[in-house]
Amino acid sequence: MSEISLYLQSKFNLKMEKTSEFRLIVEGNYFTVEEAKHALCDPFIEEYVEENGQFRLYNFEKIQAVSGIPLGDLEIGLVDDGVFEISCRASPLILNRRKAELLAETLRRQAMFDEINIEPLA
Repeated sequence: MSEISLYLQSKFNLKMEKTSEFRLIVEGNYFTVEEAKHALCDPFIEEYVEENGQFRLYNFEKIQAVSGIPLGDLEIGLVDDGVFEISCRASPLILNRRKAELLAETLRRQAMFDEINIEPLA
């Protein structure tokens, strides 16, 4: 391959990675989607209350799970018993690889889920 074709291929791969959507697959001792949703949201809400003194439902869009992804745009779905998917499927926003990595890192620090993996959104 010529240098130009290698350069173009690397640019194409980089662009594809940037525009690809990802999801988090998390495992935890939760029986319902609602319990897992609380596990996802509660640490963010607690931090918001500590900083602002109160929380109202309309503040959900102000709480940033990661830069550019409000907590209200994350959705959680059941994959299997105790296994859940966190994504932005219903949102116009894209959870790209970098944001998925940041979200996974944040969730690991919060320790609300036992295992957290990043996968491409199929």
